[in-house]
Amino acid sequence: MKDFLTLRDFSSNELLNIIKLAHDMKTGKDKSTPLKNKKVALIFEKSSTRTRVSFEVGVYELGGYPLFLSKNDLQLGRGETLKDTARTLSRYVDGIMIRTFGHSKLEELAKYASIPVINGLTDDFHPCQVMADVLTIYEKFNKLKGINVAFVGDGNNMANSWVYGAAKFGMNFRVATPKGYECKSEYVKDAEKLANKTGSIIFQTNDPLLAVKDADVIYTDVWTSMGQEEEAEKRKKIFEHFQVNKTLIDATGKENTIFMHCLPAHIGEEVTEDVFESEASVVFDEAENRLHAQKAIMAWLMG
Repeated sequence: MKDFLTLRDFSSNELLNIIKLAHDMKTGKDKSTPLKNKKVALIFEKSSTRTRVSFEVGVYELGGYPLFLSKNDLQLGRGETLKDTARTLSRYVDGIMIRTFGHSKLEELAKYASIPVINGLTDDFHPCQVMADVLTIYEKFNKLKGINVAFVGDGNNMANSWVYGAAKFGMNFRVATPKGYECKSEYVKDAEKLANKTGSIIFQTNDPLLAVKDADVIYTDVWTSMGQEEEAEKRKKIFEHFQVNKTLIDATGKENTIFMHCLPAHIGEEVTEDVFESEASVVFDEAENRLHAQKAIMAWLMG
C-alpha cells in the first residue's frame, strides 16, 4: 500500500504514469471506474472550493462514494486522536484524503491508517495541485523536460511542492521571494540532489526579474495563506515588488509564456487583473485539471 503525501515519495516514472492516466481520463481514452463500490473519506480541517468539489466529483466519476467530513463532523473536533481516527476509518472506507494544517498531522494519520492516505494540502505541501499544474503544462507545451517555471511570491507550500515537482519531471524551477520568505532550505537542498538525476536546475533568488528571464511559466500564489491572516497588512508591504504584472510577463523575453495560479486569487495583490484575465492565463484549465489529476492519483492508489 502506498500513500500520496509528497511528490518526493514517487519515482519520476510513477509520476509520469499518473499524468498519462490523468490525460487519458480527461480525453475519454480511459473510462474505467476503478473505485466501483469503494468509499473515500474526505476530511477537511481547512475549507476549500476546488479540493472539495474536485475530489467529491472525482470519487463519484470513478464509481465510488465520497464522504465529506469536516472537523466538526468527527470526534477530532472533541479531542479524539488522529491515531484512533485513522484506525477507525480504516475499518469503514477504502481511502482517506485530508486537507489540514501541520504536515506532521498528515504523517501521523498515514502512519496508523491501513488504507491509502492522500495529501489534499498541508502547511508544507500541496502535491495534488502540482500534479494538476504539470498536466496543464504538458497540454500547453506538449512536453515537460526542460520547461522553465518561475514562481514569484511566498516560499509557501506551493513553492515547496514545486521544488520536488520540478526535480521529478526534469523541469527548471526558479523561485523569487522577499528575504526571509524563501522555501524551506531542507526541501530545496533535498530536491537539488534529486534534480541532478533528471537534469533540472533549481534555485532561489530575491529578484523576480532574474527569476522570470526565459520563463515558459510564471506561477504565483496568495501572499497571505490560511492561518496567516494577522500578517496580511504587513505582507502586502513586504511583497509589493513581487506582483505578477505585465512588466514581469514581458521580462521573460518570450511570447508564449503562460500564467498560472492555484487559486483563489487576490486580484491587485499577487497578480494584476490584466494578467489574470489575459490570454496567457490558464488558471481555469489548471483548476479543471485538479479533477483529472486527482482521479488518476486515486485510481493509481486504490484501483
